[in-house]
Amino acid sequence: MSWTNEADQDLRARAQQVIPGGMYGHESTRLLPAEFPQFYLRGKGARIWDVDGTRYIDHLCAYGPNLFGYGFEPVEAAAAAQQRLGDTLNGPAEVMVKLAEAFVSQVSHADWAMFCKNGTDANSMALVVARAHKSRKTILCAKGAYHGAAPWNTPRPAGILPEDRAHIAYFQYNDADSLVDVFKAHAGDVAGVFATPFRHEVFYDQYEPDVEYARLARRLCDENDALLIVDDVRAGFRLARDCSWEPLGVRPDLSTWGKCFANGYPISALLGSEKARAAAKEVFVTGSFWFQATPMAAAVETLRHIRETDYLERLQNYGRRLREGLAQQAGMHGFGLRQTGPVVMPQILFEDDADFRIGYGWTVECLKRGVYFHPYHNGFISAAHGDTELNETLDATDRAFEALKAGKAALKPNAALMQLLAHG
Repeated sequence: MSWTNEADQDLRARAQQVIPGGMYGHESTRLLPAEFPQFYLRGKGARIWDVDGTRYIDHLCAYGPNLFGYGFEPVEAAAAAQQRLGDTLNGPAEVMVKLAEAFVSQVSHADWAMFCKNGTDANSMALVVARAHKSRKTILCAKGAYHGAAPWNTPRPAGILPEDRAHIAYFQYNDADSLVDVFKAHAGDVAGVFATPFRHEVFYDQYEPDVEYARLARRLCDENDALLIVDDVRAGFRLARDCSWEPLGVRPDLSTWGKCFANGYPISALLGSEKARAAAKEVFVTGSFWFQATPMAAAVETLRHIRETDYLERLQNYGRRLREGLAQQAGMHGFGLRQTGPVVMPQILFEDDADFRIGYGWTVECLKRGVYFHPYHNGFISAAHGDTELNETLDATDRAFEALKAGKAALKPNAALMQLLAHG
């Protein structure tokens, strides 16, 4: 396929004049190879087109929100019907109650629901509800776990004061002794514990929680009258049709949701048990666009398809076959490939690649052949990924491995990435 990025480069130059750094946040390409597009034209099904018109089979799914495929018609129709009636009004529409009812009937631990816009919103709501529950201050988080971009949890320190995190205490993920110790260190003042369904941070191999560790977190919260919070913003409805820790036999008091439950429409949620209802009634959390009806209508329809279709099994089947195919190709071409995490949210890294130059080279070669993988962030599979996409993907990845082996790929680290990794 022919490949160019002239229109993208022009937009980047224009953006530098009017947007700090040209772009910001997790969708900035500052740490990615220069060949990765920054700007996009459209998406349909499992594919996206950049502003230069190049089409890719997308294994990032907009960092997770695309669950059933870009432009999934049933969801688009539901959203359009509500949009014609009204979206941002003086108060919410009936669909807000329908959405809350759908969540409460579907998620085992949930007795109530509140809605906002982003995962950061939902996690910050969970934090204040947990503190209001028993008028305590301390929130426990796993060291290095990502929970958003508010002052209390952002991974970047610029503009953040020590006071912003004065009552956030940390433990080691999957380490029972560490969790016990931090509870003891803050005895009588632990308001809540944030739990990540599995470790899915960038740059690193991913791994599942130990079942006993998860159950210990539940028991310690019960013994200390603290609230257990499962951050399901990234993993929600990709690992189960319920909360991601439900298969472990662990029900949280609060769970936070975002990304995919409206198939790309802007909405997130905080779900809670009866135990946390009184605290949720007391906190003041709001936003002018938190009550929009259109994303809620999209969410109601998305949840219906989550309940009634085999989407999850199709995601798992595609992810499993993709992982097996990549492992076979990597071995054949002599590369050590590390594929970790759930197959529906694959993390793909290379052995002996501390500066990511091999991963950068391979993903660029995939990109030039019409397949989008991220070199250090976990990927996502959508229900629109099928046999055609899998066959095209594995053909492209095989040729990318071949180019890498032949030394045709440009293997060079990103200077900004190296600086970031050097400073932790």
